[in-house]
Parts: sequence; structure tokens; C-alpha cells
Amino acid sequence: MGGERTTAPWVTLAEPAAAGRRAGGGRAGATRRALVVRLVAAAALVVFVVVAVGVLVARRLAEDEAVNDAARSVELLADVVVEPALGAGLVSGETDRAAFDELIRARVIGDDVVRVKLWNADGTILYSDEPRLIGETFGLDEEELEVLEGGGVESEVSDLSAPENRFERGRGTLLEAYHSVATGDGEKLLFEAYFPYDRVSARTSELWTAFSLLSAGSVLALLVLLTPVGRRLFVLARRAQAEREAMLLRAVDASSSERMRIAGRLHDGAIQDLTASILALRSAASTARRGGDEPLAGRLDDATATLHANLGGLRTLLVDLYPPSLTAAGIRPALDDLAAAVRGRGVEVRIVEGPHRALHPDEARLVFRVVREVLANVVKHARATTATVELSEAPASRGRGRSESVLVEISDDGRGFDPQLLRSPASGHVGIPLLVDAVQSAGAGLAVSSTAGGGTRWRLELPGSPAPKGGEA
Repeated sequence: MGGERTTAPWVTLAEPAAAGRRAGGGRAGATRRALVVRLVAAAALVVFVVVAVGVLVARRLAEDEAVNDAARSVELLADVVVEPALGAGLVSGETDRAAFDELIRARVIGDDVVRVKLWNADGTILYSDEPRLIGETFGLDEEELEVLEGGGVESEVSDLSAPENRFERGRGTLLEAYHSVATGDGEKLLFEAYFPYDRVSARTSELWTAFSLLSAGSVLALLVLLTPVGRRLFVLARRAQAEREAMLLRAVDASSSERMRIAGRLHDGAIQDLTASILALRSAASTARRGGDEPLAGRLDDATATLHANLGGLRTLLVDLYPPSLTAAGIRPALDDLAAAVRGRGVEVRIVEGPHRALHPDEARLVFRVVREVLANVVKHARATTATVELSEAPASRGRGRSESVLVEISDDGRGFDPQLLRSPASGHVGIPLLVDAVQSAGAGLAVSSTAGGGTRWRLELPGSPAPKGGEA
């Protein structure tokens, strides 16, 4: 049959609801889950941004604070320890230099200060706790000269690639701070001290801990404040979904009622009148023929044939609008009537009915609506010659302790199409989206499989309900 030609994957348009569960509840649950996921994702994003910004801010604050601490420390050391020990010509005498070195190593060098340098205005190192630097000249940059002449304190991260810092390499990142001091004879010198960068990391950790506690508390407070809003959103989402379903059901009921009304007027009006006219024309033709007026009888026969063809078209339209057999005799006669109507439009339709449970009236109406819509599309768009409608028990439902699901498959040997087009709002397909909504509202499943030149298959699944305890599945 036509469906056997396509090997394209199934594209699910509507998921069947779990057995015994209302479709609306399933969709409401899905809506709630979607809102929860969005809320959690938003909260996670906020936490991530807060953490990222917190790390950057904490590190920047810690570095600024450590640099400022280094500046304050070097100013205090210069004013309290170094400058009072700088007598006239202190740095030119071996004895005085040894005493100064002992003072620096005793009161300055330690865990907080790892290197000390004393520069003159020419950029010559007059003293350092690293003796190999004493007497070397490297020059002072503009900032250092400005501090030397104008006073104040400057601090920065050390450039360990500079030649004057070659003996500080291997100690990790360092902070350097410098301050102007004066000897006993009024000569201005530049005192420079180097501090480990570890205090930046330690301070970063302290600031980050405080910042993270504050941020976590703020986020938690925000989530607590958003909880009523989230609950309100859930309620509104459920209400909107319920209203949408109610509107859809009203639209479907109104459509069915209107179809029934039009079908009734056709049946009781035009069809009855045409039937009476056909009978009258046949009687008149018989009378004319008995009277020997064969030309008149022929014209009456032609008129009778025309009216009979029109009557057939109206009866086909009547079946399309509302099949009386659906309510009176069940789904199979209604599908037979529908197939007969489609055959009159050039497509051979075969109805195959295997074993399956009895359909509820609402299920029968849904099956008829789906088959009618699909076959209408076959006639309009598929350029098919044959189509098959098959009702059966869904294999996946056997042996699960509940009434079986009913599977309805409609296949054709037409030109096929890209099923993904049905997901596009701009595709222009109106009937199928409405059909999908009706299927979802009924808790059923709908899928399509098609490929260019390989025909199309539609699959409608009507889920079973749980079997009563002690009863048969």
C-alpha cells in the first residue's frame, strides 16, 4: 500500500497522554515543568553572573587594597625606621653601612618585606639587602623621580623582567612601593620595598567569602520573593491552557453543530426536493414514452440523469459534512461512506479494520475528523491514486494491564512532502494545526512520515485506559 513506499522517520506532532491521565493535566504539568526549568535556569544564570562579577570585583578590590597597604607600609617604614637611621654620609662609610644593614635586616626584612633598595637621584642603588645590587645604576622613571622630588608614595606590581629586579625572580609576583627619604645632610633618596603578592590572594579570599555570602543571601532572598510570583505564573498558565482548551472544544463543538445543521437542511430540503423531482421526471418520461412522444421522453431522461448526478454530489457533500452513520452505526460505516465520497474524486480508498477495542463516541468523532482531513489533503495536494485507512490495536499496548490503544494509520502513494513544514507558523497549513490541537485536547497522539516521491503516512494513536482491578486488560 502507499505507506509502504516511505522510509522517512516519524515526526511527532502530538504526544499521546499516559493511560488514565487527562491530556490537559499532562500539558499543565509540562507547562509547570517548563516554567520551573526557566525559573531555575534564570536563577542559575543570576548566580553565575554574580559569581563571575564577584570574583572580578573581589580580586580588583583585593589588589587595590594590597597595593594601598604596601604604600602605607613603605611610608611608615621610611618615616619611622629608615630616615632616622640615615645620618650624614651614612651610605659612604663601611661601618655606618654595616650598622644600617643590620637595622634593615632586623626591623624591615621579614615575611612582609622581601627586598629593600635605596636609590639616589642618578638611579644608582646605594643600598640593598642583596649586596650584588649595591653600586649598580639603572636610572629612575618619571614616577619615581616625581616621588623623589615631590614626596608621596607610589606602589605597583613589580616588573620582574626589568634588570634591577633580576634577583627577585623566582619569588612569585611581588608588589613594590617607594617613598622619598632624606639623609642627615639633606640629600634626597628613594626608599623602595618589595612585598609578596600572597597578601593579594589572601585578601581576595577574604573579600570573596564575604561577597559570596552576601550574594548567596541576596539570590536566596530573591528566589523566596519570586516564589509567589512563580506560583501565580503557574496558576495563570494553567488557567490560560484551560481557557484555550475550552475555546478549542467550543470551536470544535460549534463546527460539529454547524455541520450537523447544514447537513440536516440539505437532507430535509434540497436532497428531498431533488429526489421528488427525479421521481416526477421519471414518471413524466414513462407517460411520454407510453404516449409515443419519444423525443420528450428522451429530454426528460436527460434531465433526470442531470438531477441524479447533482443528487449524488449533494449526498457526497452530506457525508463530508456530517456522516449519519457515525452516530447510528459506528466508525466503520462512517469511514466507508467517507471512502466512497473520496473515490468519487479520483482516489481509490481501502478501509482495513483489524481487531481493536470499541471506540467511545468522542474517539470515533476524532478518528473520523482526522481521516476526513487527511483524505481531503490527499485529494487536494498529494496527486495520489490510492490511499489506505487501517484501524488496529497498537502493538506497544499489549500485555500492559490496561485496555489496548487503538492505532489508525492513513497512507497514500502520492508525491509526499517535508513534514517539518507543518511546524512552521508561516507554512500556510491551517487545517493540520487545528487538527493537532484537537488531537492534543483528546489526549491522543499524532505523527506523520513522508518523503518526496515516497508517499505519506499518518498515525493516530488513541491511548487505552487502565483496566479495573481484577478485570481483564
